[in-house]
Amino acid sequence: MRTYVIGDLHGCYAEFVALLEKLAFDPRADRLWLVGDLVNRGPGSLDCLREIKALGSAARCVLGNHDLHLLVAARGGGRLHRRDTLYDILAAPDREALLDWLQAQPLMVREGEVVMAHAGLLPQWRVERAEALAGEVTDTLGGEHAGRFLTRLFGNQPERWHDELEGDDRLRFIVNAFTRMRFIDANGQLDFSAKEGLDSAPAGFRPWFQFPRADDPQLLFGHWAALEGKTPQAAVRVTGLDTGCVWGGAMTALTLETGALTQVASQQRP
Repeated sequence: MRTYVIGDLHGCYAEFVALLEKLAFDPRADRLWLVGDLVNRGPGSLDCLREIKALGSAARCVLGNHDLHLLVAARGGGRLHRRDTLYDILAAPDREALLDWLQAQPLMVREGEVVMAHAGLLPQWRVERAEALAGEVTDTLGGEHAGRFLTRLFGNQPERWHDELEGDDRLRFIVNAFTRMRFIDANGQLDFSAKEGLDSAPAGFRPWFQFPRADDPQLLFGHWAALEGKTPQAAVRVTGLDTGCVWGGAMTALTLETGALTQVASQQRP
Protein backbone atom coordinates (compact mmCIF):
# COMPACT_ATOMS: atom_id res chain seq x y z
CA MET A 1 0.00 0.00 0.00
CA ARG A 2 1.17 3.49 -0.85
CA THR A 3 -0.11 6.90 0.23
CA TYR A 4 0.13 9.54 -2.48
CA VAL A 5 -0.25 13.21 -1.53
CA ILE A 6 -1.14 15.45 -4.49
CA GLY A 7 -0.88 19.22 -4.68
CA ASP A 8 -3.54 21.71 -5.77
CA LEU A 9 -5.67 20.40 -8.66
CA HIS A 10 -7.48 23.64 -9.49
CA GLY A 11 -9.71 21.78 -11.90
CA CYS A 12 -6.83 20.35 -13.95
CA TYR A 13 -8.59 17.04 -14.49
CA ALA A 14 -6.54 15.75 -17.42
CA GLU A 15 -3.30 16.20 -15.47
CA PHE A 16 -4.87 14.61 -12.38
CA VAL A 17 -5.82 11.49 -14.34
CA ALA A 18 -2.39 11.38 -16.00
CA LEU A 19 -0.67 11.62 -12.61
CA LEU A 20 -2.78 8.80 -11.15
CA GLU A 21 -1.89 6.66 -14.15
CA LYS A 22 1.82 7.47 -13.79
CA LEU A 23 1.63 6.47 -10.12
CA ALA A 24 -0.28 3.28 -11.02
CA PHE A 25 -2.70 4.31 -8.28
CA ASP A 26 -4.97 1.46 -7.20
CA PRO A 27 -7.89 2.59 -5.00
CA ARG A 28 -8.31 -0.97 -3.75
CA ALA A 29 -4.83 -0.94 -2.22
CA ASP A 30 -3.47 2.63 -2.17
CA ARG A 31 -4.57 5.87 -0.54
CA LEU A 32 -4.84 9.33 -2.02
CA TRP A 33 -4.47 12.57 -0.05
CA LEU A 34 -5.23 15.94 -1.65
CA VAL A 35 -4.10 19.26 -0.19
CA GLY A 36 -7.16 21.25 -1.23
CA ASP A 37 -8.11 23.70 -3.95
CA LEU A 38 -9.65 20.87 -5.92
CA VAL A 39 -11.57 23.34 -8.06
CA ASN A 40 -11.42 26.63 -9.97
CA ARG A 41 -9.18 28.21 -12.61
CA GLY A 42 -8.75 24.97 -14.60
CA PRO A 43 -11.32 23.56 -17.05
CA GLY A 44 -12.29 20.33 -15.26
CA SER A 45 -13.48 21.25 -11.78
CA LEU A 46 -16.69 19.23 -12.05
CA ASP A 47 -14.83 16.12 -13.19
CA CYS A 48 -12.29 16.50 -10.38
CA LEU A 49 -15.02 16.58 -7.74
CA ARG A 50 -16.83 13.61 -9.22
CA GLU A 51 -13.64 11.55 -9.51
CA ILE A 52 -12.51 12.18 -5.92
CA LYS A 53 -15.96 11.69 -4.41
CA ALA A 54 -16.29 8.37 -6.26
CA LEU A 55 -13.05 7.13 -4.64
CA GLY A 56 -14.81 7.02 -1.28
CA SER A 57 -12.58 6.09 1.65
CA ALA A 58 -9.55 5.70 -0.63
CA ALA A 59 -9.28 9.50 -0.83
CA ARG A 60 -8.85 12.10 1.89
CA CYS A 61 -8.74 15.82 1.23
CA VAL A 62 -8.78 19.13 3.04
CA LEU A 63 -10.59 22.30 2.09
CA GLY A 64 -8.72 25.05 0.30
CA ASN A 65 -9.73 28.66 -0.15
CA HIS A 66 -11.10 28.02 -3.66
CA ASP A 67 -13.18 25.11 -2.40
CA LEU A 68 -14.66 27.39 0.23
CA HIS A 69 -15.24 30.06 -2.43
CA LEU A 70 -17.39 27.54 -4.30
CA LEU A 71 -19.40 26.77 -1.16
CA VAL A 72 -19.91 30.46 -0.43
CA ALA A 73 -21.03 31.11 -4.01
CA ALA A 74 -23.41 28.15 -3.97
CA ARG A 75 -24.76 28.38 -0.44
CA GLY A 76 -23.65 31.63 1.15
CA GLY A 77 -24.86 34.27 -1.27
CA GLY A 78 -21.41 34.97 -2.66
CA ARG A 79 -20.62 36.01 -6.21
CA LEU A 80 -18.44 34.28 -8.72
CA HIS A 81 -15.47 36.18 -10.12
CA ARG A 82 -14.74 36.78 -13.78
CA ARG A 83 -11.98 34.15 -13.95
CA ASP A 84 -13.85 31.46 -12.00
CA THR A 85 -14.52 28.14 -13.72
CA LEU A 86 -17.21 26.89 -11.36
CA TYR A 87 -20.34 27.35 -13.44
CA ASP A 88 -20.48 23.71 -14.58
CA ILE A 89 -20.58 22.55 -10.96
CA LEU A 90 -23.39 24.95 -10.09
CA ALA A 91 -25.40 23.75 -13.10
CA ALA A 92 -24.70 20.02 -12.64
CA PRO A 93 -27.57 17.61 -11.92
CA ASP A 94 -25.54 16.17 -9.01
CA ARG A 95 -24.66 19.64 -7.71
CA GLU A 96 -26.14 19.21 -4.23
CA ALA A 97 -24.54 15.81 -3.63
CA LEU A 98 -21.14 17.20 -4.66
CA LEU A 99 -21.54 20.29 -2.50
CA ASP A 100 -22.66 18.19 0.49
CA TRP A 101 -19.58 16.03 0.10
CA LEU A 102 -17.26 19.03 -0.25
CA GLN A 103 -18.77 20.81 2.74
CA ALA A 104 -18.09 17.76 4.90
CA GLN A 105 -14.34 17.81 4.22
CA PRO A 106 -12.02 18.96 7.05
CA LEU A 107 -9.44 21.73 7.21
CA MET A 108 -6.76 19.37 8.48
CA VAL A 109 -5.87 15.69 8.21
CA ARG A 110 -3.56 14.13 10.75
CA GLU A 111 -2.11 10.65 10.88
CA GLY A 112 0.54 10.14 13.52
CA GLU A 113 3.17 12.84 13.02
CA VAL A 114 1.96 13.69 9.51
CA VAL A 115 -0.32 16.72 9.12
CA MET A 116 -1.89 17.94 5.88
CA ALA A 117 -3.47 21.39 5.61
CA HIS A 118 -4.03 23.55 2.57
CA ALA A 119 -1.99 26.63 3.51
CA GLY A 120 -0.01 25.21 6.42
CA LEU A 121 -0.05 25.16 10.21
CA LEU A 122 0.21 28.29 12.34
CA PRO A 123 3.41 27.96 14.42
CA GLN A 124 1.63 29.19 17.54
CA TRP A 125 -0.70 26.16 17.49
CA ARG A 126 0.50 22.75 18.61
CA VAL A 127 -0.86 19.96 16.44
CA GLU A 128 -3.44 18.85 19.00
CA ARG A 129 -4.69 22.42 19.38
CA ALA A 130 -4.84 22.94 15.63
CA GLU A 131 -6.79 19.70 15.19
CA ALA A 132 -9.36 20.80 17.76
CA LEU A 133 -9.73 24.25 16.15
CA ALA A 134 -10.14 22.73 12.70
CA GLY A 135 -12.84 20.52 14.18
CA GLU A 136 -14.78 23.59 15.31
CA VAL A 137 -15.08 24.70 11.70
CA THR A 138 -16.00 21.21 10.49
CA ASP A 139 -18.73 21.02 13.12
CA THR A 140 -20.06 24.43 12.09
CA LEU A 141 -20.12 23.54 8.39
CA GLY A 142 -22.01 20.37 9.28
CA GLY A 143 -24.45 22.06 11.63
CA GLU A 144 -27.76 23.87 11.34
CA HIS A 145 -26.10 27.30 11.13
CA ALA A 146 -23.76 26.41 8.25
CA GLY A 147 -25.59 28.63 5.77
CA ARG A 148 -25.36 31.66 8.03
CA PHE A 149 -21.66 31.01 8.62
CA LEU A 150 -20.97 30.82 4.88
CA THR A 151 -22.49 34.29 4.45
CA ARG A 152 -19.97 35.63 7.01
CA LEU A 153 -16.94 33.50 6.25
CA PHE A 154 -14.90 35.83 4.07
CA GLY A 155 -12.88 38.72 5.47
CA ASN A 156 -9.39 39.58 6.70
CA GLN A 157 -10.25 40.31 10.31
CA PRO A 158 -9.07 39.37 12.84
CA GLU A 159 -5.46 39.15 11.67
CA ARG A 160 -4.05 37.57 14.84
CA TRP A 161 -5.14 34.66 17.00
CA HIS A 162 -6.34 35.14 20.58
CA ASP A 163 -7.80 32.36 22.70
CA GLU A 164 -10.58 34.76 23.64
CA LEU A 165 -11.88 35.04 20.08
CA GLU A 166 -15.49 33.96 19.76
CA GLY A 167 -18.19 33.39 17.18
CA ASP A 168 -17.62 34.33 13.54
CA ASP A 169 -14.32 36.08 14.30
CA ARG A 170 -12.91 32.93 15.84
CA LEU A 171 -14.04 30.67 13.02
CA ARG A 172 -12.96 33.14 10.32
CA PHE A 173 -9.42 33.32 11.69
CA ILE A 174 -9.19 29.54 11.89
CA VAL A 175 -10.30 29.23 8.27
CA ASN A 176 -7.90 31.94 7.11
CA ALA A 177 -4.96 30.35 8.91
CA PHE A 178 -5.61 26.93 7.39
CA THR A 179 -6.49 28.09 3.87
CA ARG A 180 -4.94 31.51 3.14
CA MET A 181 -1.78 31.83 5.25
CA ARG A 182 1.53 32.68 3.58
CA PHE A 183 3.46 35.36 5.46
CA ILE A 184 3.18 35.94 9.21
CA ASP A 185 5.08 37.93 11.80
CA ALA A 186 6.66 36.64 15.02
CA ASN A 187 3.35 36.99 16.85
CA GLY A 188 1.42 34.99 14.28
CA GLN A 189 -0.28 37.94 12.57
CA LEU A 190 -1.44 37.02 9.08
CA ASP A 191 -0.66 39.15 6.05
CA PHE A 192 -3.07 39.01 3.12
CA SER A 193 -1.45 41.55 0.81
CA ALA A 194 1.49 39.50 -0.50
CA LYS A 195 0.75 36.48 -2.70
CA GLU A 196 3.88 36.05 -4.81
CA GLY A 197 7.33 34.67 -4.01
CA LEU A 198 9.50 35.16 -0.95
CA ASP A 199 10.75 38.54 -2.14
CA SER A 200 7.20 39.90 -1.80
CA ALA A 201 7.24 39.57 2.00
CA PRO A 202 6.14 42.76 3.81
CA ALA A 203 8.56 44.27 6.31
CA GLY A 204 8.61 42.23 9.51
CA PHE A 205 6.94 39.19 7.92
CA ARG A 206 8.34 35.82 6.89
CA PRO A 207 6.90 32.61 5.46
CA TRP A 208 5.09 30.67 8.16
CA PHE A 209 7.42 27.67 7.75
CA GLN A 210 10.48 29.73 8.73
CA PHE A 211 9.23 30.04 12.31
CA PRO A 212 10.07 27.26 14.81
CA ARG A 213 7.40 25.17 16.51
CA ALA A 214 7.12 23.65 19.97
CA ASP A 215 6.44 20.26 18.33
CA ASP A 216 7.81 18.58 15.21
CA PRO A 217 5.16 17.22 12.85
CA GLN A 218 5.74 16.48 9.18
CA LEU A 219 3.74 19.19 7.41
CA LEU A 220 2.26 18.87 3.92
CA PHE A 221 0.70 21.90 2.26
CA GLY A 222 -0.21 23.48 -1.07
CA HIS A 223 -1.70 26.93 -1.79
CA TRP A 224 1.52 28.78 -2.66
CA ALA A 225 2.28 28.11 -6.31
CA ALA A 226 4.94 30.84 -6.48
CA LEU A 227 7.18 28.74 -4.22
CA GLU A 228 7.31 26.01 -6.90
CA GLY A 229 7.47 23.44 -4.11
CA LYS A 230 10.54 25.02 -2.49
CA THR A 231 10.66 25.92 1.21
CA PRO A 232 14.00 27.67 1.79
CA GLN A 233 15.28 28.16 5.34
CA ALA A 234 12.42 26.08 6.71
CA ALA A 235 12.50 25.69 10.49
CA VAL A 236 10.11 22.71 10.37
CA ARG A 237 9.73 19.45 8.43
CA VAL A 238 7.64 20.63 5.52
CA THR A 239 6.82 19.76 1.91
CA GLY A 240 5.10 22.21 -0.43
CA LEU A 241 3.10 20.46 -3.14
CA ASP A 242 1.56 23.27 -5.19
CA THR A 243 3.79 23.45 -8.25
CA GLY A 244 1.47 25.63 -10.30
CA CYS A 245 -0.18 23.15 -12.65
CA VAL A 246 -2.99 25.56 -13.50
CA TRP A 247 -0.40 28.24 -14.33
CA GLY A 248 1.57 26.04 -16.72
CA GLY A 249 3.85 24.35 -14.18
CA ALA A 250 3.36 20.76 -13.08
CA MET A 251 1.15 18.62 -10.87
CA THR A 252 3.11 16.94 -8.10
CA ALA A 253 2.58 13.87 -5.93
CA LEU A 254 4.57 12.86 -2.85
CA THR A 255 4.80 9.17 -2.00
CA LEU A 256 4.53 9.45 1.76
CA GLU A 257 6.29 6.18 2.59
CA THR A 258 9.40 6.88 0.48
CA GLY A 259 9.53 10.66 0.06
CA ALA A 260 9.66 10.29 -3.72
CA LEU A 261 8.16 13.06 -5.85
CA THR A 262 6.34 12.32 -9.11
CA GLN A 263 5.21 14.99 -11.58
CA VAL A 264 3.29 15.41 -14.79
CA ALA A 265 3.58 18.52 -16.94
CA SER A 266 0.71 20.97 -17.16
CA GLN A 267 -1.49 21.03 -20.23
CA GLN A 268 -2.69 24.54 -19.37
CA ARG A 269 -1.60 27.72 -21.08
CA PRO A 270 0.35 29.87 -18.61
